[in-house]
Amino acid sequence: MRLFAALLLCLALPAHAEGFITRLLNKPVPGGVAVLDLGDSASAPQARYQGKPVLVVREDNRRWIAIVGIPLAVKAGPQQIETAGRALSFNVGTKHYREQRITLKNKEQVNPSPANLKRIERELAEQTRAYQQFSPRQPSNLLFDKPVNGPLSSPFGLRRFFNGEERNPHSGLDFAVGAGTPIKAPAAGKVILIGDYFFNGRTVFVDHGQGLISMFCHLSKIDVQLGQELPRGGVVGRVGATGRATGPHMHWNVSLNDARVDPAIFIGAFKP
Repeated sequence: MRLFAALLLCLALPAHAEGFITRLLNKPVPGGVAVLDLGDSASAPQARYQGKPVLVVREDNRRWIAIVGIPLAVKAGPQQIETAGRALSFNVGTKHYREQRITLKNKEQVNPSPANLKRIERELAEQTRAYQQFSPRQPSNLLFDKPVNGPLSSPFGLRRFFNGEERNPHSGLDFAVGAGTPIKAPAAGKVILIGDYFFNGRTVFVDHGQGLISMFCHLSKIDVQLGQELPRGGVVGRVGATGRATGPHMHWNVSLNDARVDPAIFIGAFKP
């Protein structure tokens, strides 16, 4: 009887029980993350999604997994990655994102002048190149620390309307904290871009490895230099309200394979 019960238990278990990283990160929705099993080969396999390399790590010292960022624009339904000459399929579910309506006194921040539009295009290209970087380093941790201690305010993915006009969805996560609050690196990384931008204000990009990148913006002060290596918890800068912001807050983007994804996933605060 005991042998029979044990056999039933084994049959009920999945072939690969989910590890900690998979349970934490696997939220396959638009703007979310998909985790795919790549097997237990001796060396790390490579994988690509929409033509871009993706983060691959070993989970629980026994198998390789691909951690795939899903752009907000992806529709619900089947998707696939390419690895070792074959396709691995996964399914993207649905998620509803709320609306946010903001009134700005500075009309230039809603409908910029031609001169500012040229500046914005130049700055967007610079930031896009930073998001597309893919370094070989392994991330130090995938359960991130919060960059600041404070309540979450505007969530990721909000459909945003400025003075009644729809603009790009909210690509990060906001924390309601006061000006001057230190912003700490959620994981070790290298500073790959520093700027003072029309929309984002004072901004810092930190590369955590293999296309996993944090961006912090609207800072009042930047405390790092380009190329600097930051430990987990190292101070990036101070909270502010520079750029297009209605008041001091901490705005944090997380990007995977050049797809902006919900940072709440990485701090265990994701809400379906």
